Amino acid sequence: MAYVVTEPCINCKYTHCASVCPVDAFREGPNFLVIDPFECIDCDACVPECPVEAIYPDDEVPLEWEHYIDINDQLSEQWIDHHINETSEPLADADEWAEKEDKEELLQEEWG
Repeated sequence: MAYVVTEPCINCKYTHCASVCPVDAFREGPNFLVIDPFECIDCDACVPECPVEAIYPDDEVPLEWEHYIDINDQLSEQWIDHHINETSEPLADADEWAEKEDKEELLQEEWG
């Protein structure tokens, strides 16, 4: 089992979760974080750190976000050189985006 970052992270990118990861399993994209399922050791340290409750064990991801399991897998490979293991500033409008839903179309896969 690995942990999965889901839709609430889009356009927020709070990084408290990455700073507590003991194995540096987090990867950073332009407006989203993912967890590399092959690096994750299922320690659960990241879950309580996420202020938007975007992180779930892969067997508990809500049905509407199950495809984020594949998204985390794919983007962790794509962002292999973008390890993140410390806290940085969230995106400028993170607090405004934190409560919004249906943000998947805003997910940026490519660094600009």
